[in-house]
Amino acid sequence: MNTMTFQEFEATLRGDAPPAGVGRALQALWYDAKGNWAEAHRLAQEEENATGAWVHAYLHRVEGDPGNAAYWYRRANQP
Repeated sequence: MNTMTFQEFEATLRGDAPPAGVGRALQALWYDAKGNWAEAHRLAQEEENATGAWVHAYLHRVEGDPGNAAYWYRRANQP
């Protein structure tokens, strides 16, 4: 897995694909930042751990579904 700063990650948003070597959760955040919620959601669902659940929760919060977001925040052990 690559290590990069927030600024380096943000710079990748000018490209057409998420940075190579990052996990699904970060790929999901990349696609969300690019406006592709559906692909972000698909990737978050595939990441079957607390990090994936946390991103999944965030995506449902952004979507405007607080009930579903709350479920995923609990799965991620986040407030």
